[in-house]
Amino acid sequence: MNYITDYIEKNKQRFLDELFELIRIPSISSQTDHKPDMLKAAGYWKQSILDAGADKAEIFATEGNPVVYGEKTIDASLPTILVYGHYDVMPVDPVNQWLSPPFEPEIRDGKIYARGADDDKGQTFIQAKAFELMVKTGTLPCNVKFMIEGEEEIGSGSLKNWCAENKDLLKADVIIVSDTGMIAADVPSITTGLRGISCLEVEVSGPSHDLHSGIYGGAVANPVNILCKMIASLHDENRRVAVKGFYDDVETVGNEERRELAKAPFSQEEYKKEINVGELWGETGYTTTERTGIRPALDVNGIWGGYTGEGAKTIIPAKAFAKISMRLVPNQDYKKIMDLFKAHFESLAPAYVTVKVTPLHGGQGYVSPIISPEYKAAHRAITESFGIAPVPFRSGGSIPIISTFEQVLGTKSLLLGFGLESDAIHSPNENFPLYNFYKGIETVPLFYKYFVEEYSKKQ
Repeated sequence: MNYITDYIEKNKQRFLDELFELIRIPSISSQTDHKPDMLKAAGYWKQSILDAGADKAEIFATEGNPVVYGEKTIDASLPTILVYGHYDVMPVDPVNQWLSPPFEPEIRDGKIYARGADDDKGQTFIQAKAFELMVKTGTLPCNVKFMIEGEEEIGSGSLKNWCAENKDLLKADVIIVSDTGMIAADVPSITTGLRGISCLEVEVSGPSHDLHSGIYGGAVANPVNILCKMIASLHDENRRVAVKGFYDDVETVGNEERRELAKAPFSQEEYKKEINVGELWGETGYTTTERTGIRPALDVNGIWGGYTGEGAKTIIPAKAFAKISMRLVPNQDYKKIMDLFKAHFESLAPAYVTVKVTPLHGGQGYVSPIISPEYKAAHRAITESFGIAPVPFRSGGSIPIISTFEQVLGTKSLLLGFGLESDAIHSPNENFPLYNFYKGIETVPLFYKYFVEEYSKKQ
């Protein structure tokens, strides 16, 4: 493994410099004024893939943001690994909570602080630099393809059709994804499951316009008050989601698997300390790790209405809004859940308001087998690079396109992530430890090596 660590050591500053240039592009997919930045980020990825040693790379237009594709074929008889990642990032609000500008990466305490440092520019860059390492050292053991999209943070709306139209181009034996995390820096792990997701926006309307709260207060229903009451009713006394039919298709995980999941190191006190809460909250009868891995959840992501500026403005707002997401487990269909939620929420509306529910985006959950060649290869690679065997675990997060890959392309995905819970993805002060960044680049070439070995056993 000396050639791997030697190459990383000689090029580690350049790796960072190149990553920082990518991070400086504010490629926020949910905000239309950043459309030029999406094109710029795609162009940067195309050049990065070529510079790393790809035979070719190109940018494909879609109905939304472009997809960057690249490939290197060394022998058609060898297996092919398809690398998936995304160049879009989440919004940076609230900006005033960042300790440094979100798109000006800064290293503090051994971590890169910036939007996209982990999710997913830093993690996908691990794949690009590992690929470069193998090409430049003459150790690439198989064929490689890249597929980098720009809509993951808004549901990958264009990618399904693009994949269906380019199935032959995307033929591969496995898809490798670095967009997940590890249990801890000293407890490496492999993600074996993802939750699905359904996202919606709700609108509660009352009077035709904002009203004076003195003249009308107590006589006209306040949409903000009603919305809060409706939202409060979405969980029952056992903190289960109260939407009728929500749990009908939830997979019941047996006691044996729950015991295996419980083997993963977890300190409830450290968990509470990390996020600064006095007590934890969740569905009765399940542990914290079970609640985020094998059970579904419903959360309000944002709520607004009326006057929120400085000082007071005594009104009864005409409207109130909320954004709601539901994290789903395997077997729950995100479209069915959207329909169930819509029917339930509309049924809650009293006669003095009207309710509108608008679906935003969603995706299915995913479970990966632990007996596949790719899992065995990842297990061997992590054990060698980290010096400790990885733990399989189910993530509470969602990557909606992963289940689509299997449906459309017929290809399984390996979720080989190097992030940590403390990386604050989607939040102010997102970060990514330098140790994890470089350790990822060290691990990936070993995965390629062992995947080819494990794959040949399967043939």
